[in-house]
Amino acid sequence: MENIKIGDKLQIHCYKHNGQLHRQWDEATVIEIHEDYIVFGNNQTIVIDSDGKVWKTKEPAILFFYKNRWFNIIGQIKQYGIYFYCNIATPFLIDDKVIKYIDYDLDLRVFPNGSFKILDRMEYKYHKKQMHYSNRLDFILKYELGNLIDMVRRKEEPFDKNYIEHYYKLYCELKKKV
Repeated sequence: MENIKIGDKLQIHCYKHNGQLHRQWDEATVIEIHEDYIVFGNNQTIVIDSDGKVWKTKEPAILFFYKNRWFNIIGQIKQYGIYFYCNIATPFLIDDKVIKYIDYDLDLRVFPNGSFKILDRMEYKYHKKQMHYSNRLDFILKYELGNLIDMVRRKEEPFDKNYIEHYYKLYCELKKKV
């Protein structure tokens, strides 16, 4: 995967279907590399929105980017437990130390008690029409949202706090070495 290794710091660029850069994160540290996904960590990283707004994330996060799945998963380590924010998005690619993907608006928010909520349905409908998502793309995105919900219900990796705690510990150890 483009000669990246554990400890490398990459940026994240999120695009929309029309090719416009939507949001970028300043840093994601490689924690673990698997054949079909990579695990990253970050904490209080700088984020730049397409409208020029600049802000910092508030808490540590463990990020899962998949080579063949149409979503990415962010485990947010908050004061009251681990929350997950899941983006329905294209599989990632890495280009010149930048993680890139296309975001398709639909998001899944998972709460520490395992309950969840689908977010941004209206935004998805609007962009689907505006950017002319194909029927095939619409099917893939909704199918993968269903798969993601099944993973949450079965508490599959990474939807078990032990996975997030494990990766957070590895992330902290990597940060100490720098």
